Amino acid sequence: MNETLSSVMLGVTEGITEFLPVSSTGHLIVTSKLLGVEDSGGTFEIVIQLGAVLAVIWHYRHDLFTQARGVSRPEVKRQWGSILLAFLPAAVLGLLFSSWITQHLFSVPTVATALIVGGILMLVAESLSYRVSTREVGQVRPLQALMVGGMQCLALIPGMSRSATTIIGGMFAGMDRSTATAFSFYLSIPTLGLATLYALVKNLSALQDGQLLSMLIGMVSAFFMALLAVGWLLRYVSKHNFRVFAWYRILFGGLLLSLTLMGVLA
Repeated sequence: MNETLSSVMLGVTEGITEFLPVSSTGHLIVTSKLLGVEDSGGTFEIVIQLGAVLAVIWHYRHDLFTQARGVSRPEVKRQWGSILLAFLPAAVLGLLFSSWITQHLFSVPTVATALIVGGILMLVAESLSYRVSTREVGQVRPLQALMVGGMQCLALIPGMSRSATTIIGGMFAGMDRSTATAFSFYLSIPTLGLATLYALVKNLSALQDGQLLSMLIGMVSAFFMALLAVGWLLRYVSKHNFRVFAWYRILFGGLLLSLTLMGVLA
């Protein structure tokens, strides 16, 4: 029962934080340590992301079905061409350095520092005046996509947040908040989906039956919570900015650093 409860809690944490710009990886690392789960930053945390990816697919199911039926249309090719361009930089770096990142960067001090730095970046993004040239995901240009892809590379650092870096990158590139957020969600489909499948295939032989059941429980929990989070965030950004998330990151990062210095979190 304790293992089941831990899986549910990790899934809920993943679902809530994956698409909010607060770092799901960072929160999973901290939650894992509080629960005493030894797989912190490992296969379990990566695989349950599939639940969050499925939530995005479900949220956009009608649009995706329409696009699949009209895959030859120029606007559909343009949209998914931009998504592919944005996907490639982090995919290449992730393949090259994933093992090193897992060994050296999955720690509470790294997460805390990245949370603070990311929060500051969000405040900077909200304070700058920039020209909005793109108000629909289908209008994202290749150069804008590459800028988002470059920013997504920062998300390889635990605590930076894939959602935060891609949304900020989109805003810097000239997208409005809603478009940058939606583009970030679409980008999560290949980014998180392929990362999850890669981790699962790579570590399949080392998994036990009990772990597979725990992953399934975590994925289901993540799916339902992520579905709520995606809908809520899209409604939120249509009327609000990201400053509240920036200050949350800074305060939470400062708290984690303080707890680490006091020896509460190793």
